[in-house]
Amino acid sequence: MEILIGTISGIVTAIGSGGGTILILLLTMFLGIPQHVAQATNLIFFVPTSITAIVMNIKNKNINFKVGNIIILFGVIGAIIGAIVSSKIQVQSLRKLFGIFLLFVSLHEIYNFYNLYIKKKNTNNNFEYKKEVDKNEIN
Repeated sequence: MEILIGTISGIVTAIGSGGGTILILLLTMFLGIPQHVAQATNLIFFVPTSITAIVMNIKNKNINFKVGNIIILFGVIGAIIGAIVSSKIQVQSLRKLFGIFLLFVSLHEIYNFYNLYIKKKNTNNNFEYKKEVDKNEIN
């Protein structure tokens, strides 16, 4: 099970879609690992998988280093604050907060999917219909 969880999380990490989030979810659901331990395990997982993805993205020239350096600085500050706060929260509360976080991420992704595919498809269909109407009016 650990091999499958690691592989799935690694793939999701490499495409930049939150492999750590998936990892935490899978560790708690399928292996019964407590939330604090799953989140800390995610940090160990994150370093080598991120380095691998970073190297590949540098080769493909997909990284904006100017923006990256700024978010690294404040990300480190946020990580210190988050580690301190997380250690003071009880496991059940931490799980609930993580669930709420996943809910917001899910809603955001559904909204983006709708805007990108559904709304665009409807706009394109209206455009095709309008082209057909205009074509018939000319004839």
